[in-house]
Amino acid sequence: MRTGVAQVTELLTIGEVARLTGRAASSLRYYEEIGLIDTPVRLGGRRHYRAEIIKTLAVIDTAQRAGLSLDEIRLLLDATEADETTIEHLRDVAERKLPEVVALIERAEIVRGWLEHAAQCACPTLDDCPLFDEPSRLPERERMLG
Repeated sequence: MRTGVAQVTELLTIGEVARLTGRAASSLRYYEEIGLIDTPVRLGGRRHYRAEIIKTLAVIDTAQRAGLSLDEIRLLLDATEADETTIEHLRDVAERKLPEVVALIERAEIVRGWLEHAAQCACPTLDDCPLFDEPSRLPERERMLG
């Protein structure tokens, strides 16, 4: 049986969580505000998190690096351990995201090729440079950003 003292020692302050995860404390407060992470325990008016928050933040970080939105991440986090569809949710999100990433890579490769040519350009002026003769060789700006 746990005592109140034992529970307190298992809790991490917001500063400790920020230091351990590399996340800003403001990110933790934001995630709390939007319901991405549970509301922490308050002791003396300060936020204290259960140690499990470290794993949750690792999931969030990994998912963000993979290009998932906070809403998509919430879908994954909302699935309980007993929910056998958690991995199915992950697969669904991955299947939706993969074509987007493939297209982004293809566009980035086109831009990379153009930049490699531009880096070797010896033209005296832009008017003489063939890199600007066919603007359609590069993806549209909006498509590159979105």
